[in-house]
Formats: sequence, structure tokens, C-alpha cells
Amino acid sequence: MGTVSHDAINQFKALMDQVEEPLKRAYQTVHQGYHAETLARFLKAREWNVIKAHKMLVDCLHWRVQNEIDNILTKPIIPTDLYRAVRDSQLIGMSGYSREGLPVFAHGVGLSTFDKASVHYYVQSHIQINEYRDRIVLPTASKKYGRPITTCVKVLDMTGLKLSALNQIKLMTIISTIDDMNYPEKTNTYYIVNAPYIFSACWKVVKPLLQERTRKKVQVLSGNGRDELLKIMDAASLPHFCKREGSGSSRHSEYANENCFSLDHPFHQQLYNYIKQQSLVSEPTQPIKQGSVHVDLPEPAAEGTEIVKTIESEMHKFENGNGLSGSLDGLKINDDSDYRTTHCP
Repeated sequence: MGTVSHDAINQFKALMDQVEEPLKRAYQTVHQGYHAETLARFLKAREWNVIKAHKMLVDCLHWRVQNEIDNILTKPIIPTDLYRAVRDSQLIGMSGYSREGLPVFAHGVGLSTFDKASVHYYVQSHIQINEYRDRIVLPTASKKYGRPITTCVKVLDMTGLKLSALNQIKLMTIISTIDDMNYPEKTNTYYIVNAPYIFSACWKVVKPLLQERTRKKVQVLSGNGRDELLKIMDAASLPHFCKREGSGSSRHSEYANENCFSLDHPFHQQLYNYIKQQSLVSEPTQPIKQGSVHVDLPEPAAEGTEIVKTIESEMHKFENGNGLSGSLDGLKINDDSDYRTTHCP
């Protein structure tokens, strides 16, 4: 980190030192003791412009206070059958750690249907995973490795991707905007696996719309990416859809505890039990309340809107021009191509 970066962080810190309650308490939850790393994330997201980064972080703190985000880990989604349905249709999980100690999060982009619950439940679940990552997983990893670990690695599985994914693009844009505005620069690298041809075409038109720092984070791997991923993590940390010798994936692993998307996986068991325990601590005499947490849904930024429109246009070209109406799983993009989905921070 150069002199300019240190100066920017010091200026930013001086501005944040002036923040008063209740924003001050919200900021403590955000930085978890890692001030410089947190300020650097927001500065990177605003091209190291201190004024813009300060506005972004203050806006984030207002969003947290207004939507009681600091308390969201005390609001379990119940009954359990409903939460299981959310997990089975919003495929995300943590499979392990890279050799550098970064948590490995897996996303089943192609097979996520988002059709078993309301939008608010999916948004609530996504934010809870973000908060559990930032308050529990990353601080624990930092203590274990003796250095600040404030980012993660993401492996995005495109298996099963269909043109019908356009039906979920509004929800994915909402989630993407929440991440971009409130959890910036939390991902070190995106690894895309099992990517169908349709996204190769989309990437060619989306790529110019993205900032360079985002493009540099993305790597598209051949097939299921197993061989390349083994260079940065042990076999035990591979997502279940990367463990087969060949390419391809499925929603369900042979054993539930290997499928990091499943509620039965240790990560989701720990997360769900933690939230239920925190609920009992916060309101020990009250029964756990049913119903989703309603978080204000943001309007997407101009850049995000343009990207969504571009993807929609390109996918419609496939549907109308090439007569494609179903899954394109069998067509794989070239090994030297790359792509970033819009719903990743």
C-alpha cells in the first residue's frame, strides 16, 4: 500500500472519527476491529476518492440502522421446512478455506430457482450469510492465521443455466445492489466453472461495462475447475460440484454433508443454530417470531441497470435469433474466456 493509499485512509479515518451514535455503533459492527482494511475496501469501491468513499460508508451505516441489520442474526427463518426450501432454491454455501486462509464460498448460479419463498426471505437469508461471514467466519480466520483476513474466494457454478434465468434477474439485481452498496470489495477472486456458451457471448458485451479492477478478479476455469482450484485449496475445501474428475455438476451431492448448499451441511447447521441461539439471547422470554425481515430494497445503480439490460438483450438474441429455449449446459466456453455474473459483490 503506497503513500497515497495511507494518506487516503488517514483522511477517511479522521472523517469517521466524527461519526456519532447510532452510526458509530453500526460502524463498529462493520469493521470488527479492522479499521484500515474496512476503509480501504470502501476507498477501492470509489477509486480512492475519500469524499465519495465517506459518503458511501455513511450511507451504508444509515441503511444498517434503518433496517436494523445489526440485529438480523437474531431473526431465524422459521419453520425449519421453510428455511430448508430457501436453501434448496438459493444455492450458496461455504466449502472450506483456501491455503491462504480465505473462506471459500460456493454459489449454484445455474440451478438457483428462487421460487420457494418471497423475495424478502431470499434477501434476508443473503444478508444473514454476509453478516455471519463478516462477524464470525472472517474474524475467526484472522485469529487462526494471525493476520487480517477480510475477503473471501467465490466459486460460481453455472451448471443448469437456462434462458429462463431472466425470470430471476430482478431479484439477483436487488441482491447485487445490496452487496455493491453495503459489502464492497469482499471477494478476492471469482472462479467461474461449468460455464455454458451463452455466457461467453454475454461476457463479450458486458466486459466493457465493468471496471478494470472487477475484470481482473474473474477467472473462468475449464470444466468443473478441479485441477486449477487444487492449486489454491486442498481437496477437502473444494465445493462438491468440483470434486468429480470430469466436468459437470448437480444440485445434490451423494452425501448431504458434502453438499455445501444443503441445510444439512456443517456450515449451514452452524449458521442456523447460531441465529436461533442469538434469538433466544436477545428475547429469552418471547417465542421466535415467524415472518420475514423486510429490508428496504435498493434501486440499482446506473451501471448495474445498463449491465442487466445488456444481458437481457443478449439472451433474447439467443432465444429469438438462434431458437434456443432451454438449457445450454452441454456447450462450454473456451478455456481462455472469462465472465462475471452481475449478482456478485
